[in-house]
Amino acid sequence: MAALISEASGEVNGSSSSTLSIKRQRSSVSSGGDGAKKRSLMLFDSDLLDCPICYEPLSIPIFQCDNGHLACSSCCPKLSNNCPACASPIGDKRCRAMENVLESTFVPCPNAELGCTKNVSYGKESTHKRECNFSPCSCPTPGCNFTGTYKDLFVHFTSTHRRSCSLDRFTCGLSFSGQIKINNKISIIKEYTKSLLFTVHCFREPYGVNVTISCIAPAAPEVGEFSYHLSYTVDGHSMTYESQEVKRVLQVSCQTGQENFMLIPHCLLRGDLLKMKVCIKSRS
Repeated sequence: MAALISEASGEVNGSSSSTLSIKRQRSSVSSGGDGAKKRSLMLFDSDLLDCPICYEPLSIPIFQCDNGHLACSSCCPKLSNNCPACASPIGDKRCRAMENVLESTFVPCPNAELGCTKNVSYGKESTHKRECNFSPCSCPTPGCNFTGTYKDLFVHFTSTHRRSCSLDRFTCGLSFSGQIKINNKISIIKEYTKSLLFTVHCFREPYGVNVTISCIAPAAPEVGEFSYHLSYTVDGHSMTYESQEVKRVLQVSCQTGQENFMLIPHCLLRGDLLKMKVCIKSRS
């Protein structure tokens, strides 16, 4: 993978090569009529920006020994601050030159092929991917291998899985009632205004049933943040639960959540159906 190191912009050339050389490109641009020049470097081997010890992308701060060998901040304590290449002390001298290079290096978003045009600081791709609008989301229907952006997933689900175990559509901020089959584990509800799929999870535990809600979408500002309120009534007994956060996920998990759930004890269960009132609100 090639990355562009730029002094004036984050433009990235996505060509690939195994060449271990650095190619300098110079271009002159006019800025306010002062004839300023923009210089950029084409780096053809991104491994040069990885820690030579753990092989993970370097991140600031970067340290060097007296002989110039590099190590990331995570590796220095593991090495007892001794350079593995020459046994010199390492961990107290910063390599400012490499830090400057790293701050000026940008790569295409991992979701570039799906439409994202943003350029990301080297080593921060995974952080951006969690918040990228184009991060692929997996269909929650068992046996379906579809993946796509959260909007494409919404279109896919509403057109392909109409008869799936879906409660119904809802509108953010408005309460609705529904019957949830515990044995299904996952029920899907659809929000048409934002083109979002939400899941109601039911997990049987030795002490009862855990009920929680998540949203199948990246943690992107465009998606927004949500809270939810659950209400359950049976034989005159009422339970309510409110969470200030709806967890946003790219793929639905069938593992029991460890936080943000309503616990309905066995003594309040009546068969496989839960008749609940749900309200999901936008926090944006």
